[in-house]
Amino acid sequence: MERRSFIAGIGAAAAWPVQTLAQVSIPLVGCLSGGTSEGFSGLMAAFRQGLSEAGFVGGKNVSIEYRWAEEGQYDRLPDLARDLVSRNTAVIFANPIPAALAAKRATSSIPIVFAIGSDPVELGLVASINRPGGNITGVSFLSVALSAKRLELMRDLVPHATAIALLVNPNNPNADFQSHEIRTAAASLGLKLSVHNVGSSAEFEGIFADVVRQGTDALLVSPDPFFISQRNELVSLVARHRLPAIYAVREFVHAGGLLSYGSSFADGYRQAGVYAGRILRGERPADLPVIQPTAYELIINLKTAKALGLTVPAALLSRADEVIE
Repeated sequence: MERRSFIAGIGAAAAWPVQTLAQVSIPLVGCLSGGTSEGFSGLMAAFRQGLSEAGFVGGKNVSIEYRWAEEGQYDRLPDLARDLVSRNTAVIFANPIPAALAAKRATSSIPIVFAIGSDPVELGLVASINRPGGNITGVSFLSVALSAKRLELMRDLVPHATAIALLVNPNNPNADFQSHEIRTAAASLGLKLSVHNVGSSAEFEGIFADVVRQGTDALLVSPDPFFISQRNELVSLVARHRLPAIYAVREFVHAGGLLSYGSSFADGYRQAGVYAGRILRGERPADLPVIQPTAYELIINLKTAKALGLTVPAALLSRADEVIE
């Protein structure tokens, strides 16, 4: 072989991997959320951690794009879901229920991983927990099913409480089910429950004025991405009106709320990220069982309890997974 041809051959061989890599596109993961980027920053970080555990790092071997409904504007989710579908997304991560339903309606072929608070079988998202079928699977926190337990914990902490107010987002398709479940739980405990629909932060002041005027003893905040996104404002209003309140996720207690009981949303989002990574590697959603919590955490803020003049019973403290002082 002539020297010139040999060198040209080496040059072509050396250039080939570079050209090939330049032509290879990395997969796109689309994140469809009913919350806000600021309010869900910590949970989305947990999702990315799960992706990383499965071998996918944003900006390196996977691209991640976000679509937010912002302040509880769930009516935007169908259009946002269709936009992600049009971008040839490899996997859609949808959270919570309104986003999961919108994603399911938008595509029957692109894999979907959800993170929701209710039973996905009852919602029609999957055929069964162990064998989801179709193009969708994910994580269910079973948050609504724990409503009775949250009411029991609130009664343990505030024994005199008989009138309980529930905040629920009417824009959530699960709102009626949440209200029914909690009404049933309250009745079984001999508690009087008043349900207050709150669909935007502009309604907070008026709703809290109604809650106080009705002589409410304690407050229960339903698990909803709108409330999670607005947790700092909610916790501030609860403190101003000196209301004992219980929440579904620890993020409220870390923001100054009194107590929370439920599964770890952060760990659930991490597990959803792992599932998304496994799907990117070739596994099918139909073969991945819906993940359900195996443990629940009780978080108590002693500083907030003291500000409300409440003494946390020793028995309740001993059961807590985390105590903030």
